[in-house]
Amino acid sequence: MNDIPTYVLEREFDAPRELVWKTWTDPKLLARWYGPNVETVIHRLDVRPGGLWLNEMRMSAGSSYQRTEYTVVAEPERLVCLMATADADWNIVANPMMPDWPRILLTTVTFAEKDGRTAMRLTWAPHEASDAEIACFAAAIDGLGKGWSAGMELLAELLAELQQS
Repeated sequence: MNDIPTYVLEREFDAPRELVWKTWTDPKLLARWYGPNVETVIHRLDVRPGGLWLNEMRMSAGSSYQRTEYTVVAEPERLVCLMATADADWNIVANPMMPDWPRILLTTVTFAEKDGRTAMRLTWAPHEASDAEIACFAAAIDGLGKGWSAGMELLAELLAELQQS
């Protein structure tokens, strides 16, 4: 299984770990940074093993939907979930823009605090994927940072705002 391509994002935030965790687990905060340049609507956020995060991203061309199931929730250190493209009824479907995009991505986010700062590490990898899905993901890895980086900038701004008295 070591040949599965994995996207890794590491970012340090000038904020305590509990606050960074909250921005991933509070629907009002999560909607402010997740999905930059689109309107993010969180229909459900149940952060517990087996719980679901149902997310809609509204764009001028219409909405895209994500269905995420949490498998590990270890507050405030680690979130593990299975992220998938969904239809409007929250069924897992192929990505309409990229049919070979992995139907499910294993997503792991860890939060480590040191001296009042938080090191966050996110990994994203195809889960139970076909060869075509793995190849599509591998080909896209270099471009994945663009969307995630924009979200991380919004997250850093949100954390700074939340810490102002």
